Amino acid sequence: MRYTTGPGDATDLPQRFTFNPKEGIDNPTLVISDDTEPALCPRLCLLKREEGEGFGFYLRKETGCRGHVVQQVAPWSAAERSGLRDGDRVLEVNENFVDNQEYEKVVLKVQASGLQLCLLVLRAEDYELAVSEGMDLMALARAYRGEGCARPRLCHIIREPGCGLGVSIIPVEGERGKYYLNPVSEGPSEKAGVQPGDRLLWVNGVMVSTLTHSALAKMVKRSSEFMTIMVIDSRSEESYVRRRLPILPAFASVHNLPHRPKTLNLVQTPQGYGFLLRQEKLSSGQIAHLLREVDPHSPAELAGMEDGDLLLAVNGEQVENTAHEDIVSRIRQSGQQVTLTTISIQGRDYYTQLGFSPLLFYEPTISKTERFPELTLPRKDMHINLQCPRLCVLHKEGTGFGFNLACVQNKTYISQVAAGRAGERAGLRQGDVVMEVNGQNVEEEHFEEVLRVIKKGGTPLRLLVVERGGYETLRKSGLTVNPALISHSIQVPDSTQDHFL
Repeated sequence: MRYTTGPGDATDLPQRFTFNPKEGIDNPTLVISDDTEPALCPRLCLLKREEGEGFGFYLRKETGCRGHVVQQVAPWSAAERSGLRDGDRVLEVNENFVDNQEYEKVVLKVQASGLQLCLLVLRAEDYELAVSEGMDLMALARAYRGEGCARPRLCHIIREPGCGLGVSIIPVEGERGKYYLNPVSEGPSEKAGVQPGDRLLWVNGVMVSTLTHSALAKMVKRSSEFMTIMVIDSRSEESYVRRRLPILPAFASVHNLPHRPKTLNLVQTPQGYGFLLRQEKLSSGQIAHLLREVDPHSPAELAGMEDGDLLLAVNGEQVENTAHEDIVSRIRQSGQQVTLTTISIQGRDYYTQLGFSPLLFYEPTISKTERFPELTLPRKDMHINLQCPRLCVLHKEGTGFGFNLACVQNKTYISQVAAGRAGERAGLRQGDVVMEVNGQNVEEEHFEEVLRVIKKGGTPLRLLVVERGGYETLRKSGLTVNPALISHSIQVPDSTQDHFL
């Protein structure tokens, strides 16, 4: 190939360059830099589940190691559909940075998320690299959202005499269902956190994108004493659109929301805690766990419990949709101390109207020292917690409980646990040895007899099980495998924690 540029000296002609695959490029003016490592790129996983279905993954925490680890993503689950993978490290839950938060708080954030959960995660290799190089993971998460992106805000506006709510709602011209706000200076809305130009997303739990301006005006007018709204600034809204992410209440920062949950730390006396736990149907038709008959001067009354309060969590773990018998069992397993999270009936009604759990923005304050008193076991047995018995309470679904049994060397064990079914939700694991069925010891029973006892037991079905390796360890230690060891599994300091979500 020859280049011509018109008249002139041959030295003016461009040089012809050749490429020899053995020697490389021979262009002296071409500089090739060393390949750089690709930038760490978090992934956004939006999990959507059906009512009564779990998200389909375990969240694990290893003591002494950073990070919350995703494990055992169930096939066909909401987690798998979202792109979540085994080994992923969770950086954010619903736009909240959680890498530096306690495991119990992270679990509660997931449990209270409702039917949609947003996780920002890093691959295991990327996470380990970032930690080893001392990278700022919070800055990495913030960079993913984009500069200047702020979370939506939940603002609780209390009407004031003379100025009402103190805000104008203005429709965006030519865009149906879009409105922006203009608060009165020093008025109730501005005090509640509303800023000029904010986009209005929903009012009292109703999305405004479905409302005409006249319908919206009527809704606001019907708000007698107060109104709770979700707003966002226009720049941040663009970030959510760019990431194709819906703007959910779970993402919001909160401003003076009323009826916050209460944390009650109770220490048992010889007379007990001094209250009754009852399962009742509310006027809305919802089944709830209510605290009743609070005894005067009892630990319950001294902690601030009031008759009619609703129970939300036990020891920081959500129990709103848990069977009554399971809640009683958890309280009893706590030993002499228990932490209850409660809310008033008015508070429950308020959050029901908004469409999310009152635990969504609750920060648990549970003292591990109080919850888990030191256990008088030999030091060599401090790892026994993963090998102690577990009481799994199963409620029958359709044709069964979602597990299969097998027998080896006259020991009945769980051979298979169906994903998402009653057995998995109750905590059964493949390989668990069955010790008791509904309180009856079946350790030495023949396989056919164990099956008969299970079929006869009905629902709920209570199985006392222990991991196969733990069973052998306990046998060698000389300890009798019985429900008395269950509390040990809660109290012994743990090297790992995991929770199915």
